[in-house]
Amino acid sequence: MSATNASNGSRIETYEDFVKVHDLLLAASGLPQSLHFKLFQKLTSETFDGGAHFQIEPCEEGRQRRLLLTSETMAKDSNVFLVDHAWTFRLPDAYKLLQEVPGLVQRMAALMCVDVEDDGGSEQAAESGGKMTAEEVLESEIRNAKETGDGFVRWLELEELGLDDATFLSLNLSTKFPDLLALSLCGNKLENQEKLVEEVTKFKNLKALWLNNNPVLEKSDCGMEDTILQGCPKLEIYNSRFTHNFGVWALGFCADVYGKDNPASSHQGNLPLQSVTSLDLSNRGIHNLINKAFSPFEMPNLSYLNIRGNLIEENSVSDLFGLLKAFYCLQSLEVDIPGPLGDSAVEILESLPTLSSLNGVDASKILESEKHIVDSMLQLRLPEWTAEEPLADRVLNAMWLYLMTYRLADEEKLDENPVWYVMDELGSALRHSDEPNFRVAPFLFMPEGKLASAVSFSIFWPTQNVKRGDECTRDYLFGIGEDKQRSARLTAWFYTPQKYFIQEYEKHLNKLQSKRLPSLSIKSSATTVVHRSDGSALCVYTDIPQIEEFLTRPEFVITNEPKDADIIWTSMQIDEEVKKAVGITDQQYINQFPFEACLVMKHHLADTIQKAQGSPGWLQPTYNLETHLSQLIGDYCLRKRDGLNNLWILKPWNMARTIDTTVTDNLSAIIRLMETGPKICQKYIEHPALFQGKKFDLRYIVLVRSINPLEIFLADVFWVRLANNPYSLEKHSLFEYETHFTVMNYGRRLNHMNTPEFVREFEKEHQVKWLDIHQRVKSMIRSVFESAASLHPEMHDPKSRAMYGVDVMLDASFQPKLLEVTYCPDCMRACKYDTKAICGGGETVRGPDFFNFVLGCLFLNETIHVCQL
Repeated sequence: MSATNASNGSRIETYEDFVKVHDLLLAASGLPQSLHFKLFQKLTSETFDGGAHFQIEPCEEGRQRRLLLTSETMAKDSNVFLVDHAWTFRLPDAYKLLQEVPGLVQRMAALMCVDVEDDGGSEQAAESGGKMTAEEVLESEIRNAKETGDGFVRWLELEELGLDDATFLSLNLSTKFPDLLALSLCGNKLENQEKLVEEVTKFKNLKALWLNNNPVLEKSDCGMEDTILQGCPKLEIYNSRFTHNFGVWALGFCADVYGKDNPASSHQGNLPLQSVTSLDLSNRGIHNLINKAFSPFEMPNLSYLNIRGNLIEENSVSDLFGLLKAFYCLQSLEVDIPGPLGDSAVEILESLPTLSSLNGVDASKILESEKHIVDSMLQLRLPEWTAEEPLADRVLNAMWLYLMTYRLADEEKLDENPVWYVMDELGSALRHSDEPNFRVAPFLFMPEGKLASAVSFSIFWPTQNVKRGDECTRDYLFGIGEDKQRSARLTAWFYTPQKYFIQEYEKHLNKLQSKRLPSLSIKSSATTVVHRSDGSALCVYTDIPQIEEFLTRPEFVITNEPKDADIIWTSMQIDEEVKKAVGITDQQYINQFPFEACLVMKHHLADTIQKAQGSPGWLQPTYNLETHLSQLIGDYCLRKRDGLNNLWILKPWNMARTIDTTVTDNLSAIIRLMETGPKICQKYIEHPALFQGKKFDLRYIVLVRSINPLEIFLADVFWVRLANNPYSLEKHSLFEYETHFTVMNYGRRLNHMNTPEFVREFEKEHQVKWLDIHQRVKSMIRSVFESAASLHPEMHDPKSRAMYGVDVMLDASFQPKLLEVTYCPDCMRACKYDTKAICGGGETVRGPDFFNFVLGCLFLNETIHVCQL
């Protein structure tokens, strides 16, 4: 059977035909050629033999699964395995499919480990039934002290015993245990600050006090802590954090020298920390590390130190380097970057040359790659849910940790909407590693040689030698390096250092706040009327049906030949290559300006405005994810910390009609959506102005005669675009196109409303004056084009005239917000319906005359049905 026959629909039967049909797919997958035949065999025989070589094992306390090799060994590039796709879908359909497909939500919940009910309450109740009372604990501690020590209780844990203030005071602890060094009262019901402070300050030798998870802490301020420290002058640990008195005992506690079985006495021996080689001081609230106890004299053998999660802001970077250099045996350090030692891993290693590893990464690798931010000890971002949360909601939240994506394409075009999929249980158990031993790739098998017969699989194969018991891993970001923001993108699956991202966001914000270009003055028109020397009509070439039909005034005549035209008005982009191919000259007028991408491509539009004006109130916070992901993550983290709304909208750089546009509050989703193409991420207007309970936006038409001087006009005609469903922020509604989007004139139910009627009804509903809103909109649009003209003077071309669509939304305070600027907007609605001008004299504007007055303004210098901005 020939490949031609296969491509015509005959079933592929030979390896040669398989290769001919799938050659591009095989190359794209990265599968070694030596495994191509084995893949062909498994695909044609539908062999899923992974279960014979691998085992899925629960981990992370059952909240995740991992894949282990059960075969004795598996050599690099020795085998390839098929993985089925358990769920394949397009994003807008996700919630509906989970609701409607039998068994789907249950399978996905089990695969993503979110099907376990939260029964911690019943377990706790069962446990409490077997717990001792406070009195029984005291009796037990006294008995143990007599049997195993000198009879003195120095360490006492009264945790989660339900102690209230009265019961606690009745225990008379200070009289029974005057030599107490450590007291833990975590998880009780203590509320009376005055009584508690009075009792605990009776322990004059107390080194550590834990009051965590008591109501008293919710009501107390730092005054309570200060009073306790004054009454307990030897206290070194308070609520798990170091006090300013910390010394040998606190350090010894963190080094496991001191603990319940060895609390030490109130009198320290000589050099008790001499044998310490490893010290974990993470998240201890340390402000000053320069301390007599923290020294190479006390800990001469210290080789590992963790100081993550501490500000240590009272010491300078140089002082800290000086202190750490003195620990000659120090080989491994963990520290926040940026943090107390600066924001460069390379500089830390150069300042501390004895280090062989920093944050778990080999020092030589860091220096070789010049990677400034490193962290190999990232905490997994595991799904979170409540017991009341339905399974579908849990899956929608957790799926971004598992999803993969591809786009279908044929010879003619790329599918506009990406496909997302979840690998089966075996494939989904492959966890991430920066040094993986397997590689995974999607593969589209076409058994009949054409796309219509395609079945999607994933394939995976060993890229290293693996032995029995090894965890099998893949690189979630294969082929993506730091030049493509790898470290930031790992935030989709791991808790990365927030401090770094917040710092990047604050730098970005400060930069924006320093921007503000002066406004351009409005000058009288310097543009001359366009006319032919012989006085005949101007020839217009166009590929836009409405212009062909409705441009009827005698000053213009339609021609079918571009080379004969005075004016080229087209929906396609005209570059030098097109000019040459079509024969367009520099003497012809074109309906586009050079470099207008600074307005009509969403990432360039945001960049233009931010560089010119910083962060004006009419532009929502906007990030180009290809260049400013770190800044977006920092903004997201601060909003989450401060309890602010964190709903964002992701828009492709250069797609119209809301294609591949998503609304989400899930940070993992935001980052993963980068995989379907370059996008901006913009703060969602969560409280828009509504019309009869529905979301809407406004399409304005702007006519540009000149960039220098700036001559722009706003058409009297604008129209409203309404969502079909009532507006909602309920989580499931984010998947409903007709709730959150307003573009309905492409295959959806379009509710057209006459603009004057909308304005009357809107003013009545909200008790506002539309003319006030209109003034704010006009001012905003002028600012947008001023930004472009100021920042990009190269846009000016005397042979350019253009019409742009400007989409605007109003927030709940009726302030305009810029959505986007569109080149050569669809004006079918403007041509189809007569309307009345909202401003001016309220003249009737006939739909069929729309392009007559548009071209009249741009080429004949008329101002009928327009106003200059």
